[in-house]
Amino acid sequence: MGRKVILATCALNQWALDFDGNLRRILKSVEVARSRGARYRLGPELDVCGYGCADHFYESDTLLHCFQVLKELLESPVTQDIICDVGMPVMHHNVRYNCRVIFLNKKILLIRPKMLLANHGNNRELRWFSPWNKPRYVEEYFLPRMIQDVTRQETVPFGDGVLSTNDTCIGSEICAELWNPRSPHVDMGLDGVEIITNSSASYHELSKASRRVSLIRSATSKSGGIYMFANQRGCDGDRLYYDGCAMIAVNGDIVAQGAQFSLEDVVRRIHVSSRIPCHRVKVDFSLSESQDVYFPSHEPIEWRFHLAEEEISLGPACWLWDYLRRSGQAGFLLPLSGGVDSSSTACIVYSMCHQICQAVKNGSAQVLEDVRHVVGNAAYTPKEPRELCGRLFTTCYMASENSSQDTCNRAKDLAAQIGSTHINLNIDMAVKAILGIFSLVTGKLPQFRANGGSTRENIALQNVQARVRMILAYLFAQLSLWAQGRPGGLLVLGSANVDESLTGYFTKYDCSSADINPIGGISKTDLKRFLQYCADKFKLSALHSILAAPPSAELEPLRHGHVSQTDESDMGMTYTELSLIGRLRKISKCGPYSMFCKLIHMWRETCSPSQVAVKVKHFFRMYSANRHKMTTVTPAYHAENYSPDDNRFDLRPFLYNTLWNRQFRCIDEQVTTLSTIMDQRSSSSVGPACEH
Repeated sequence: MGRKVILATCALNQWALDFDGNLRRILKSVEVARSRGARYRLGPELDVCGYGCADHFYESDTLLHCFQVLKELLESPVTQDIICDVGMPVMHHNVRYNCRVIFLNKKILLIRPKMLLANHGNNRELRWFSPWNKPRYVEEYFLPRMIQDVTRQETVPFGDGVLSTNDTCIGSEICAELWNPRSPHVDMGLDGVEIITNSSASYHELSKASRRVSLIRSATSKSGGIYMFANQRGCDGDRLYYDGCAMIAVNGDIVAQGAQFSLEDVVRRIHVSSRIPCHRVKVDFSLSESQDVYFPSHEPIEWRFHLAEEEISLGPACWLWDYLRRSGQAGFLLPLSGGVDSSSTACIVYSMCHQICQAVKNGSAQVLEDVRHVVGNAAYTPKEPRELCGRLFTTCYMASENSSQDTCNRAKDLAAQIGSTHINLNIDMAVKAILGIFSLVTGKLPQFRANGGSTRENIALQNVQARVRMILAYLFAQLSLWAQGRPGGLLVLGSANVDESLTGYFTKYDCSSADINPIGGISKTDLKRFLQYCADKFKLSALHSILAAPPSAELEPLRHGHVSQTDESDMGMTYTELSLIGRLRKISKCGPYSMFCKLIHMWRETCSPSQVAVKVKHFFRMYSANRHKMTTVTPAYHAENYSPDDNRFDLRPFLYNTLWNRQFRCIDEQVTTLSTIMDQRSSSSVGPACEH
């Protein structure tokens, strides 16, 4: 008869290099696990130092501080009588490994190095770590003296081993190993390992949770057993948001699920529950108890997946809150234009306020402490989202002579409904002053195209307006609270979407230049669905007119008081077309020619091959001419796997030959070939005249 065990996995909001804070959160998770009767506690990947240390992994200080934290964990009474599994970098034979350190009652049982490293997308683990290339092999690791003083061990097992307790066998995977076709859990399961643990730092992308759950279900449905998954949560210092989803699966069923998005720092999930053989480390300890007949058996649960628009309302909002409370600033400032993009950023902030109020209402002392610190009032308690939004969020509509009254009203109405502190100002005075300096020096005054000016003049005049708005945004972010007699400054939020970044349809150093951007990894089509979701969920009727209006930068003169400039006209393609092109470029790894070959089939109902060729060429000319803008673009929340983020996700040159001579010549040749084939088919379908 099988035994019942109580296991604990968790999602921790760790912060890169915050060793003291990370230690507190680890101890808190162990304390909660023990209070629920758990005998094994699993934490996220590299939870001692934080996953996002990047090149700080090279520093000996990082290794030193990790061992100092490990020493405190070993000595703490909280970690006694429970197997603790934590993550940290370890140097073995002068090689740096990403490791799990598993210990019990002041004794290290096993150091398990990661064997299959994540080195795609946003991950660069091979830059800092080496993989353990010795499956089923364990060596001796000589412990640092500070650890020897606690454990009274000189060496401990280091390598691909498993734990053999008195009642079961436990093996480890680390993050990307689950996603690999040669996942270690397959061989471990065949060798009798009953419990598989996975410590991850898996970042959020829209709809990624379903792939994660599918892999974990599959891991236990094939050979049975238990699979425990722990993950990082929150923003640990860069563009990524780690979305938790701690879970436990038994025999192919999910039996325990942690929240995907949360403002809490610690989220737990507790559950009762011809090959080379695995190296077994014998542990005189039992996960089960003699009276386990009284423990309830596991019951499968139905996993609830968020819609993409729900994920946009939750993930970026949690990322913003982590960034705000950890930055020491007093709130956000957003240039609110009344369009889809800036309105989406505003709604994400409003969603953040909703989540904060709900967490406080649910009794979260940590969130209440954080919000009091941000607003600078130790007695403050948020009651409802609009009131909190007024304290944390300032919106600013910066009108020019080219702005319509419609967008002004839309921005004003949305600000009123979400409760932000709203500013209306006019930038014409500053624009004229800058142009006056240019005219004084050169003796010439540029004109808009509508007034007879050239394309160069037209673009330059648009850029002046856009860049003045950036300067004013930062001025008001720094001093608007000072003017009100309140302490602190504001973080400037950007609102350029992923499609505009891909084509460079924004001014370098305009309002797209900000401190952070919560929508920079999200397409316009997804943002529109998100705004419709917000209109329904939060009862924001102002969003209906924003969704109905054609997107426009409003940088060219109005025509009879109405907008004459639209984004899609300027870009030469629709946002729907651009979204597909972006996916083909990044996800399908298409250059100009292969993209053309795919699109002539995908668009065959609406475009001829020659029309497809025009669109593909136009896109790649825009993309290559403007790629340099991605080197200075505002750090944005990573939400999609077609992001053009130049920092580390989408590594490309920023100086291209924009003629694409050979690539475009191949397209032209294919268009000619297709045209000839179509002409031949057309002529062959015309037969001789009928005779009577």
